[in-house]
Amino acid sequence: MDTIPTPTVSVSSSHILARGQSPSSARAGEFLSFRLGAEEYGIDILSVQEIRSYEEPTRIANAPGFIKGVVNLRGVIVPIVDMRIKLGCEKVDYNALTVVIVLSVHDRVVGLVVDSVSDVIRLGQDHIKAAPQISTTLDAGFITGIASVGERMLILANIEALIGSADMGLVTHPTPVQ
Repeated sequence: MDTIPTPTVSVSSSHILARGQSPSSARAGEFLSFRLGAEEYGIDILSVQEIRSYEEPTRIANAPGFIKGVVNLRGVIVPIVDMRIKLGCEKVDYNALTVVIVLSVHDRVVGLVVDSVSDVIRLGQDHIKAAPQISTTLDAGFITGIASVGERMLILANIEALIGSADMGLVTHPTPVQ
């Protein structure tokens, strides 16, 4: 498996959706951008361990459909989550552009299958606005902001919140002592 290099893009100014910042909104920094269907997402580059081409994982019995299975990554068993299935993309095709973003989150290594990786983008706090509040049955609590990069709209995601969610079942949280 080869690691895929990503070019760097700097953003100096752009207009964003107007809303106030919330405490859970994304912070300035560098974001890895990737595509899921027609949408483009950004995650904090500091969570990214590596980017690998997609290989069919070993299936785990009774795992949710979005957990494709596990792979052995240099002696570490890594669960592979297909974000296209998890977020309800209409079409899930595996092709030469399909990649796995390997993350280190909550002291756990997890792989995310995405359609493609675009680039690394540096965003200042003035480029990031809070995501609009939308009433839906889908938990979008992991979306921390929206940024415009030229003609591109980037959905910023808190990958720790997504991976740490109870429905993912990938991270065990300590039980509070009573």
